[in-house]
Amino acid sequence: MNHAELMKRGLQRPGTTLRYPFDPDLPVLFVGSKMFALLGHTGEVESINLKADPEETWLLRQQYEGAVLPGYHMNKKHWNTVVLNGIVPDDEVLAMLEQSYLLVRDKLPKRERDELL
Repeated sequence: MNHAELMKRGLQRPGTTLRYPFDPDLPVLFVGSKMFALLGHTGEVESINLKADPEETWLLRQQYEGAVLPGYHMNKKHWNTVVLNGIVPDDEVLAMLEQSYLLVRDKLPKRERDELL
């Protein structure tokens, strides 16, 4: 799994846009007005910050120790950094991307959510 594939998959979701609000080398996927995936690097390896259910963040960090970390520069209770080094299976990374999208989408203001659907 890499940034290009994750951006392609993320942009297939309704209401998703790709923006660069922080740095021209730091792509961010938004649903409506809220970000749900920040694509960066952990050292030399690509990584992605994804929102997760607070009850699952700890479990994912335990299951994929060293590859799923507390969200870098994010709320550690709600965000994980997933290192794209092959430890986390691609289907699991895609499931995390989908969950992040849904968690953020569901917290959008009602008017914004209605526009997406």
